[in-house]
Amino acid sequence: MKTGSGRYDVCIVGAGVCGANIARRLSAYELDVVLVDKYADVSFGVSKGNSGIIHGGFHHGRQHLKARLEIQGAMMFDRLRQELDFPFKRCGIVVAAFHEDEMRAIEQLYMQGVDNGVIGIEMCSRERMLELEPKLNPDVLGGLWVPGGGIVEPYRFVFSLVESARKNGVELLTDFKVSAAARSGDEWTVRAEDGRSIKARYVVNAAGLFADEVSAVFGAEEFAIKARKGEYYLLDRLSKARTERVVFPVPTSVSKGMLVIPTVEGTVLIGPTADMVDDKGDAATTREHLEKILSSARAMIPAISENDVITSFAGLRPTLGDDFYIEMSKKVPAFAQVAGIQSPGLTASPAIGEYVKDLLKKAGLKLKEKVDYDPFVGKRPHVKDLSPYEVDQLAAADPAYANMVCRCEKVSEAEIVEAVRAGHTTLDGIKYFTRAQMGRCQGGFCTYKIMKIIMRETGLSYSDITKNGGESRMLKDEL
Repeated sequence: MKTGSGRYDVCIVGAGVCGANIARRLSAYELDVVLVDKYADVSFGVSKGNSGIIHGGFHHGRQHLKARLEIQGAMMFDRLRQELDFPFKRCGIVVAAFHEDEMRAIEQLYMQGVDNGVIGIEMCSRERMLELEPKLNPDVLGGLWVPGGGIVEPYRFVFSLVESARKNGVELLTDFKVSAAARSGDEWTVRAEDGRSIKARYVVNAAGLFADEVSAVFGAEEFAIKARKGEYYLLDRLSKARTERVVFPVPTSVSKGMLVIPTVEGTVLIGPTADMVDDKGDAATTREHLEKILSSARAMIPAISENDVITSFAGLRPTLGDDFYIEMSKKVPAFAQVAGIQSPGLTASPAIGEYVKDLLKKAGLKLKEKVDYDPFVGKRPHVKDLSPYEVDQLAAADPAYANMVCRCEKVSEAEIVEAVRAGHTTLDGIKYFTRAQMGRCQGGFCTYKIMKIIMRETGLSYSDITKNGGESRMLKDEL
């Protein structure tokens, strides 16, 4: 990784799902691009606390930019899955109605989906709903079926996007908290809090929860990003409540409601809540909200049990009005705003990459396609997906594949080493890259082993190793 003292055509601030998609899209052109982020690794902001749903395109009318980008983005995931190594599945979405007034709302959602051009959307009877999802509460009256909806592992998606972008020439600078910016001639000078600086002709503000602060640093538009916190609870992969489809309730005016989500890796996610908070770092979960989520989820899937809960987390969504804010600044030159990207931001993100590329082109950025652009990243072996014979073949070449570090998620030493060598040297970075520490024991048995591997591969001491960068050290003094 370079120190960050160069000149670039484009600087993208924020290495979450939007910044990563924009960086990868621009990497297809003869451009010098740098992606900077305040955190120790990519996806450590809004993107890590995501439900991982590929939405169906029926929640918002097409007069909204976010609806148009959602529909376009959702259709791009099959090709992206072929090019990049991330877990994705089109399992479909059901919206369950339990009252007559909810059935009237279902009809409105159906008509909106038809108007948006959603493929295969279907209004369903009780019998059809139970056929699609047998674990639904038998009191269901009917609902909506959207076969194009799906699930994705959001952090692995971001990691793959950034890997592809870097393979095609994008530079990544982490721990780069933008603190000052100045425009001179046709160039921005962007300074980090630690003293590093870079120069770029164009800047893209994709800073998530902190897009308002970044906009202020550049002297661009004044707006306020508000944080809406959503608490989630994760159920063990052995839970009898695992559904085949993503299950939605009928949405309210402020939220899509409490969902039951069969994650792409086999666990079950329930939630989220939707509470406005003043602190953009508030990631606490509460017993009160657990009870609320369990009650709402059980109303749809009665088999959900508190005994299956293995962990909880909170995601913070950047709210700004009722639509995405994506346009070139009207106040300062060569500065693109990508702000207020809440749900369905993950689904829309590939289309956001295209949209921002076109905005920059209209603003004067010259785009010449690379003749050697390669959209593919190599597929990494994951022991949990392989047969014993295939694992034996890998272990014959590298015995580290036979050493199981995380038994809950079946992650080998070789996979941990690969994560470290790819630049993921925090415990959370390795967790998101490999799924080690995500199982039933939540790292109780594997954290020590992972720390030893980090030390061996990097030369870091115990006291240098952090959970997610900054001051989040695991141990105060070296053992």
